[in-house]
Amino acid sequence: MAEVTIVGAGVIGLSCAVRLLEAGHDVRVYGRELTPSAPGAERAGRIDTVTSAVAAAVWYPYLAEPRDRVGGWSATALAAFTDLAARGVDGVVMTPGTEIFREPVPEPWWTSAVPSVERVLEPRPGYAEGWSFVSPVIEMPVYLPWLAGRVRELGGTVEQRDVRSLDELDGLVVNATGLGARELVGDASMEPVRGQVVYLEQVGVDRWWIDDSALDLGVTTYVVPRSRDIVVGGTEDHGAEELTVDPATADAILERARDLVPELRDARVLGHNVGLRPSRPTVRLEREGDVVHCYGHGGAGVTLSWGCADEVTALI
Repeated sequence: MAEVTIVGAGVIGLSCAVRLLEAGHDVRVYGRELTPSAPGAERAGRIDTVTSAVAAAVWYPYLAEPRDRVGGWSATALAAFTDLAARGVDGVVMTPGTEIFREPVPEPWWTSAVPSVERVLEPRPGYAEGWSFVSPVIEMPVYLPWLAGRVRELGGTVEQRDVRSLDELDGLVVNATGLGARELVGDASMEPVRGQVVYLEQVGVDRWWIDDSALDLGVTTYVVPRSRDIVVGGTEDHGAEELTVDPATADAILERARDLVPELRDARVLGHNVGLRPSRPTVRLEREGDVVHCYGHGGAGVTLSWGCADEVTALI
């Protein structure tokens, strides 16, 4: 078995670590920033650049290509999260929801990864149809500490270290640095896609909703319920790296979310956050000598995590 160093302590790096440890490898994880250690950490007013910590994290293959590989990784991850939810793992809850459309559309390409999908006519006023299914919602401030704990339970280590060059490292390496791959390996195709979210108090919402009808304007509307709050968003600002919360954007997010789900009208705002999705024309998952690259997952890091982790393990 091999000694493997994983660079990147987000959901991709930690998921790869778990699968490699389960396969019998010795694993250490280095993260420039480590994930929040306690539930609710993201509400304290700080901005997270660890994209995984900001994610609303409903399973959905968003902003990731190529579709043939993404479909397979997504299906594997969906099965893994379904199993984790059945085992009662903290922060993973199977939750019904609907993606809605203003006009009729063909069956979405990603439905092949989902065991059961239902077409719904007029799911909300002003919408022609939707596609409903049960998806895992992953509460990242709870799930990420569990994932890091699982790495340690299996004998791995998770350490804070800023790796400036892969040449610093010996043996086999997994590059799971996300947006950091721009500098670490000089990947100029990496592009930040800024996403801003608002956290609302949980007022009894128990379904998620997604409306991407205005993506051409750089906005997406989603409502994702969690145990302690509701995450609403969002934005899709390609090339933007500003990490300061924009109040006008927050107001627009709230207006769209409350129009979509009127039950949110009186929900109190708990906080705000901004993250940078690590986008790339295609996900890079390949072996190059002693390095396995696994980055560029766009807005689908959680959705692809276990599928990509399995492939990384096979390459190692």
